[in-house]
Amino acid sequence: MSFNENTRVKIPAILHLCRLGYTYVPLAGAKRNEDTNIFTDIFHESVKRINADTPVLDTKRLLTDISLSLENDDLGKAFYKLLTSASGTKLIDFKNFSNNSFHVVTELTYKNGEDEFRPDITLLINGMPLVFIEVKKPNNQDGILAERDRINIRFKNKKFKKFINISQILIFSNNMEYDSDSIEPIQGAFYSSTSLSSASFNCFREEQTLNLDSLLQPENDELENLVLKDTNLSAIKYAPEFSTNKSPSTPTNRMLTSLVSKERLAFFLQYGIAYVNEDHGIEKHIMRYPQFFASKAIQAKLDTGIKKGIIWHTQGSGKTALAYYNVHCLTDYFQKQNIIPKFYFIVDRIDLMEQAKGEFSKRGLSVHTVSSKGELLKDFRDRRSAFGLSGGREITVVNIQKFDDDPEQILENDYDINSQRVYFLDEVHRSYNPTGSFLANLFNSDKNAIMIGLTGTPLIQKNRKTTSIFGEYIHKYYYNASIADGYTLRLIREGIETNYKIQLEEALKEIEILKGNVDNKIIFAHQRFAEPMLDYIVQDFIKSRKLFNDNSIGGMVVCSSSEQAKMLFKIFLKKYNKEQKTVEDFDLTDFEVAEKPVIEYGSYQTEQKAPLTASLILYDIGSKDDKKTEITAFKEGKIDLIFVYNMLLTGFDAKRLKKLYINRVVKDQNLLQTLTRVNRPYKQFRYGYVVDFADIRSEFDKTNQAYFEELQNELGDEMQTYSDLLKSREEIEADISDIKEKLFEYDISNAEIFSQQVSAIEDKKTVLELKKALENAKNLYNLIRLYGHFDLLEKLDFKKLNLLYNETVRHLEMLNLKDSVHSDAASTNLLNAALEEIIFMFRKVSEEEMVIADELKEMLRKTRETMSGNFDPKDPEFITLYDELKRIFEKKKMDEVSQDEMKENISVLEKIYDKIKELNRKNNLLKLKYENDEKYVRIHKRILENRTVTSKESAIFETLQRIKKQTDERILMNQRMIQNEGYFSDLMQAVVYDEFEKAKIDLDPDTARIINNCIIKEYINEYKGA
Repeated sequence: MSFNENTRVKIPAILHLCRLGYTYVPLAGAKRNEDTNIFTDIFHESVKRINADTPVLDTKRLLTDISLSLENDDLGKAFYKLLTSASGTKLIDFKNFSNNSFHVVTELTYKNGEDEFRPDITLLINGMPLVFIEVKKPNNQDGILAERDRINIRFKNKKFKKFINISQILIFSNNMEYDSDSIEPIQGAFYSSTSLSSASFNCFREEQTLNLDSLLQPENDELENLVLKDTNLSAIKYAPEFSTNKSPSTPTNRMLTSLVSKERLAFFLQYGIAYVNEDHGIEKHIMRYPQFFASKAIQAKLDTGIKKGIIWHTQGSGKTALAYYNVHCLTDYFQKQNIIPKFYFIVDRIDLMEQAKGEFSKRGLSVHTVSSKGELLKDFRDRRSAFGLSGGREITVVNIQKFDDDPEQILENDYDINSQRVYFLDEVHRSYNPTGSFLANLFNSDKNAIMIGLTGTPLIQKNRKTTSIFGEYIHKYYYNASIADGYTLRLIREGIETNYKIQLEEALKEIEILKGNVDNKIIFAHQRFAEPMLDYIVQDFIKSRKLFNDNSIGGMVVCSSSEQAKMLFKIFLKKYNKEQKTVEDFDLTDFEVAEKPVIEYGSYQTEQKAPLTASLILYDIGSKDDKKTEITAFKEGKIDLIFVYNMLLTGFDAKRLKKLYINRVVKDQNLLQTLTRVNRPYKQFRYGYVVDFADIRSEFDKTNQAYFEELQNELGDEMQTYSDLLKSREEIEADISDIKEKLFEYDISNAEIFSQQVSAIEDKKTVLELKKALENAKNLYNLIRLYGHFDLLEKLDFKKLNLLYNETVRHLEMLNLKDSVHSDAASTNLLNAALEEIIFMFRKVSEEEMVIADELKEMLRKTRETMSGNFDPKDPEFITLYDELKRIFEKKKMDEVSQDEMKENISVLEKIYDKIKELNRKNNLLKLKYENDEKYVRIHKRILENRTVTSKESAIFETLQRIKKQTDERILMNQRMIQNEGYFSDLMQAVVYDEFEKAKIDLDPDTARIINNCIIKEYINEYKGA
């Protein structure tokens, strides 16, 4: 049978979409406008139906208007406005979404002149092609990467503009589970919006338990025949692989259920799309799945009458975007109740207010800003709603930084039964003192107000826990999940070389002799101390750019004081870039440096044909506009290094920032905030790097422990080929037997299940052994035909084995691709890295991964769940792993360990997890052999553990299968026999002896008794529910 992406993924996906309520449309005879790919007959009929209250409706003119809107270079923004408009002629009925028409087509050609492409599947809503789906077979060459490259090329082709503009959601899948360790979307099911240049692929991990009985229509044999006949694939109808792939639980079908079942599709089309006006042009964003589930969770809370709570989404996961999406969906939520909402976004710093204002404005909201209590009071008295003067939706951004702690109630209660205030309080892990007047006044001003706290690091000081102030968590999205989804990076802490520490200590002593006993702030800001520090930073920064082969990365220096920041900046100007223009003038006439620039700087400057540039970002340096200009220049790559003290440590996002130099210990949750400035995804980087001058480890351990407690509360060899050319019939038969034995664990009757089993193997050695066995089968097939031993061809399904061989080779290629993607950057610069260790004086003594506490929590959870998934607790290997896990817990309380101990525990847990995962995989393979009967898996394994049975495993399996068949049939005929254990035991003893004798497997009396007792016990336990 055909065993390709069509039969394995595409056709099963189409049938699944039909079960979700989509009607299959054969392209032959279908009427469509080839300019837009709108199916005109469906469009006319559907639009007239959903606008039944409009007496005169010119749908042909409407089609013309749509076509004109798709001509714009706006990624379809004008069309999207038509699509989601709540006034005038509706293109989609969002109030009664099931009133629309839903169709699915395959291989629809998108053509303009000589240029064309054909998505595998296209979804039509009221005849409009709003979703297209590209599928690949599992373990395909290059994974999803090649498909991403192809769609990026199409985005840039102006001839495809109309098709790109009309498409709202793109789905890509090779029907495999996600690989959380990959930095590229190699395998899995992903979704994206369109783009002018590059698609951003998103995972979708379902968080809700969906009722498939209500979501899916029954399978329809007549419909299935239609689809198979239309695609010329009728021959696959009864293939076991096809049946397997029709399951709703395949990765592709799960994604389709999660994203394009009718209720979900309605939400994403209406609320999950954002057009963002960036400096380089327009972007189109689609809601990430944590934002979707958080939005649904907010509404679920409101439905219960709860009006406050916290969204705990890790840094970099898009909390401002979440607030934007909710302005839209909550506006409609309240308007259905005839309530007009008014939205506020509250921050505690001027730079965060500017940043929030910019983010909301770029997405099209009308933004008001408030920086004083008087302005806020005036805004409270203003009866404007969520709609501004322009008719667009609006939000008020409030900066409370200069609000005095005034005990008087100043926020008047403008309570209106038909209005609803909604507050999004940003970064609620800090600045919201429950004893201060602002928070009290905000709570008391309107008891009906909704307060949603946003945080990436919950407040962990014991006397001011976030949940005690803002209520319970509404939705949580942790650091590790964000890493697995590709939204954030892991962190590496780089310790400083001992020689350099000694040099700094000597500088400190000299300063103390000169200055006497003075404040550390003065000492650390002294030029004698600051200059060698800056030299180290410049040297390390240049080395990093060379090592990563990337001159676009930026660095941030977190200083111990504003005085130190100014001193470092002055030294930088005098020593490394005398010509640089600055926001404020620095008189460097009489300022002298002790040493010349570091050796590496001259050659680097010559190579780049430009010096390094830097900026000083402090509250008392430059105007607000100056700071904004400098920050923008850094984000755009025009500035290399920025020196800061308190500013930009939280809420500052610059993807190119990959080196963080810390010269002071930052406390509590602010430390996590600071560290995660460098964890945004950028190009092929797998890590953000933290250079630690201040030795933050002890503070990190302390913060991590508190964070952990908060989490706990939630919780083919060529020579062999030649030597095999001349074989006797007996040798061939022996080889066939050997191949059967090596393939015993796998389902070789169903290529789809075999593919899934092989795809679960991460060990290349195991895959290579499997490939070798299948390769041997290929060679034997040719030898058997050559020698004319045609009866031996019936011993194995050689044609099927050839199919399985191809699958195995593809998975091996996939594993090699992963290794290549992961190690490419490192291997390219291996020689440079080795040379640096010899050349430079100040080497890093360590590069250790900053272990965020939820990594340990997540590892514990995964290990525990994987162990609970084992159905054979008497397996000696399982017992050993279980005892090893117990020893970890008995040794010390998990929430009292240091960072080093955490890392050691994680390492041990990972080994246990990998071993138990592999054990479960083998158990499940055997379980499939016994038609999912766990009893016989355990019986089978106990026999193998008994060393007195020396027969091949495949022969034992065939014998137990016959015993199982007889026993099950007898029990079905007379279930009472199992109630009499003595009678049942005698009966089974005879069966066991007979079947093992037929198989010519010798059993001594003790072994026969052990096997019989094992079988009896399994059946009795099953009967008793034990």
